[in-house]
Amino acid sequence: MKINNQIKAVALAGATILSSYANAGDQPGAKSPKQGVWRGEFVISETHIPFNFEYNNKDKDHPVLTLLNGTRRDDFKVTKLSGDSIFVKMNTYDAALVANVESDGKITGEYRSLVPGFRGSSLPFTAEHGKDYRFVEKGKEQPTKHNLTGKWDLQVYSKAKMPDNVALLKQEGNKLTGVVMSTVGDSRELEGVVQGDEFVLSHFSGPNPRVYKGKINDDGSITGVISSGIYDNTKFEGNKNAQAALPDPYQLTHLKEGYKKLDFTLPDLDGKQVSLSDDKYKGKVVIVEIVGTWCPNCTDQTAFLSPWFKENKKRGVEAIAIGFEQKDDLEYAKYTLGTLKKKYGIEYDILFGGIADKKVASEKLPALNRMMAFPTTILIDRKGEVRQIHTGYTGTITGDYFTEYVKKWNKDLDELIAEPVPASFTSANTSSTKSSK
Repeated sequence: MKINNQIKAVALAGATILSSYANAGDQPGAKSPKQGVWRGEFVISETHIPFNFEYNNKDKDHPVLTLLNGTRRDDFKVTKLSGDSIFVKMNTYDAALVANVESDGKITGEYRSLVPGFRGSSLPFTAEHGKDYRFVEKGKEQPTKHNLTGKWDLQVYSKAKMPDNVALLKQEGNKLTGVVMSTVGDSRELEGVVQGDEFVLSHFSGPNPRVYKGKINDDGSITGVISSGIYDNTKFEGNKNAQAALPDPYQLTHLKEGYKKLDFTLPDLDGKQVSLSDDKYKGKVVIVEIVGTWCPNCTDQTAFLSPWFKENKKRGVEAIAIGFEQKDDLEYAKYTLGTLKKKYGIEYDILFGGIADKKVASEKLPALNRMMAFPTTILIDRKGEVRQIHTGYTGTITGDYFTEYVKKWNKDLDELIAEPVPASFTSANTSSTKSSK
């Protein structure tokens, strides 16, 4: 099946839109963003979400925009669309910043979804050069009697109470940074400020921007609202609690009664049907990661798994990523998942599961009790039996949580790899299984 014109225009937007102006940046009078730090601001209804970035044009043929969130840095290639316009594709996320450089040097534009047929998905923003603060200019901070540093139990409410979250916050003077963890993953690094008895945090690293606005109550508890993307607004309340904890991520998703194995047959990016029962996987330890390119925790998990696999693949390990995307279209998935493969140098198989929906994922993997989160990671032993299922993913910003995850990951994989290959499997398929790191 050929990629239709709409998808093709999306996939190649940076190279094809206004192609007649491809070299306009070199023309007299053409404007480009100034190099250095910028402060941008999205507007969602009446909510303003600030973000910071750097623009680097030292290599004029390959300018880079770097989104800044505390210690986190995310680089994105910049494409000139015309003399005064730029297009910044959000790497694996099918979205982009499309903007103009105005006569006064400011940038105005939109954050747009590039998913064909996806409506109501643009956020206007403006940006000013030389401003390195996020919420409050230096010298305009207000005194605060509170210090939010510590671990917090967060209760989040939409129409009903949602699973509890845990926040890890660090306050230095008025500056506030941290991360919010849930059963499905983490918020990535948040950055903000405490002003009097109020606080605010935001994050933007490619997926939808997010802001947490809260009030510190007299008893030390906090209440507030989370605004994310375009339509998502949820309330939260929290209490500092050194013992705050999330449910065990290894116990949330499991096989249904009577099942020991996982089975599926799904197309790879070339349309070839691939099954877990194929000879390639027999006698191997197999890692199955269920992901989506639209999912930030999924890309963070992929950034961990891809280099680990390269280092360990000769030990008798295989991996399979099953991608559930924003369109139920193999050609579209070939573009999005192909972008993921290139970005992270993936050397394991990538299959297409269908539309990004937990119900659909549950139907494609009927041995599971339910599909609770993207990502979900499944470890399968050399006999083909499921030995572990981990729901969600918490990245490096979670500190000790991430350290413990990596420690357990390596311990568990080492033990699975050390198990003997069943005699029923041929040596041709397992000749390298006893290789050491």
